Amino acid sequence: MFQQGLSGLNGAAKSLDIIGNNIANASTVGFKGSQAQFADLYANSLNGVSGNSAGIGVSVARIAQQFTQGNIETSANPLDISINGGGFFRTVVNGATQYSRNGQFQLDKNGGLINAQGAQLTGYLTNTDGVILQGSPVPITIDSSDLKPIETSKAALQINLSSTSLAPTKVPFNALQPETYNKQTVLDVFDSLGGAHAMGIYYVKTAGGTWDVYASNDGVAVEAKAAGQVMQADQAVKDARAAYLGVINGSPAPDGPTILAAQQAYSAVAGPALLAAAQAAGASQEQQDHLTSLFTAPTDVGAIAGNTPDLIDKALTAGLTLPAVKVGTLVFNTSGELSLADMALLTPAQSLPFNIVLPIFPDNGSKLNLNISTDFTGSTQYTGTTSERPSSQNGQSSGHLERFAAGADGVILGQYSNGKARPLAQIVLANFASVDGLTPLGNNAWAESASSGPPQIGSPGEGKMGALRSQSVEVSNVDLTAELVNMITAQRVYQANAQTIKTQDSVLQTLVNLR
Repeated sequence: MFQQGLSGLNGAAKSLDIIGNNIANASTVGFKGSQAQFADLYANSLNGVSGNSAGIGVSVARIAQQFTQGNIETSANPLDISINGGGFFRTVVNGATQYSRNGQFQLDKNGGLINAQGAQLTGYLTNTDGVILQGSPVPITIDSSDLKPIETSKAALQINLSSTSLAPTKVPFNALQPETYNKQTVLDVFDSLGGAHAMGIYYVKTAGGTWDVYASNDGVAVEAKAAGQVMQADQAVKDARAAYLGVINGSPAPDGPTILAAQQAYSAVAGPALLAAAQAAGASQEQQDHLTSLFTAPTDVGAIAGNTPDLIDKALTAGLTLPAVKVGTLVFNTSGELSLADMALLTPAQSLPFNIVLPIFPDNGSKLNLNISTDFTGSTQYTGTTSERPSSQNGQSSGHLERFAAGADGVILGQYSNGKARPLAQIVLANFASVDGLTPLGNNAWAESASSGPPQIGSPGEGKMGALRSQSVEVSNVDLTAELVNMITAQRVYQANAQTIKTQDSVLQTLVNLR
């Protein structure tokens, strides 16, 4: 009986050790509780164990970890990640691969995602276009470099042009006169340095099912870029205009040669001042020629000077705002859909996409023109209101990384200051045929063993892999109430085994005292 009692004491003590370890780690993120599993002992003889043999005690068969799901709690750290379901994070430390359910990560100085022990999270990286490069998992490093600007080369526009719309009564088309077109839409496009420009698209109904399309870029930017020169030109023009009016309104009334001389003097000052402002703003040669023409004929100069209170406003409107140009014609069939066949019969023949050339302003060092292949596929002419649908283009300005977070599929998505988002990496998970066979390493980590089988690598949410949730952690799966009850039970077992030893001692003492 001493042997049975002693083995029972050892078993109860081991059980208390395990319970104490579970209780100690009740607040450890990713911790999995353990359970002592016991087996009875029998003494073997050469002929085997007889059916009426008494056992000789108990042994600890194994300590089984319980890989049940722990509760998920939110956290304030955006780099905290929990696993809801099966699988383990795959980490690497000092060249050794480990597996963990603890998703408390942080960035190291090189942009690597590491845990408190310095083990780096692994997964798939991406190329510069944000395409995930699957293969063997590698340590994840967050690329914090800026997004490079991309010049717009393609655009896709969709719109419903109301079939009940009437053709404008005022012709010809003039982008500065809304009564000459039916609808205007605006799409931001980008030059080679990432500078934003507003591409204006104008729709003019010319017949049933037929719409002319015009395009222009932003004239507002010209005024902003030429602000300093405009102020100087404005003052020069006002001074010249005051001198001109002083002559023609003089007493006695001036004769024809005097008026002509005053007009020519006015033109000689105002024309070059405005032309200098236009050149500084990066106006095209066509724009400069148009502006110069305002001051070519003395009679025009006189009319402008006499009828316009502030000449600079008219000159800017007429000379510095890029006029819209026709880029194509859309034709719809009786079903309200685009008819490429009917467009091909026009003169000249029309086809999609339209090639739109936007002159932009070269003083920022970018290219002089934007060549944008613009597609209108999907546009319709249905009854109802004219309404714009989602449009897109492939350009972007530069941007720096502001934040990133992991999705349920493990893809770490970076958000940039220019409003763009790009995948930076993808976290992978590992699972095993027998998770019970994993070797515990401490620090919330396990290692592969012969009993566990090789790791099965996969993306979160696929197969037996759980889904990820950012800004949350999986807490310990220890049920503290149950462990306290188990501790009371183990204590009673320990006391009972101690009592069997005490009883055996009493029996032996009685035998010794026999005479």
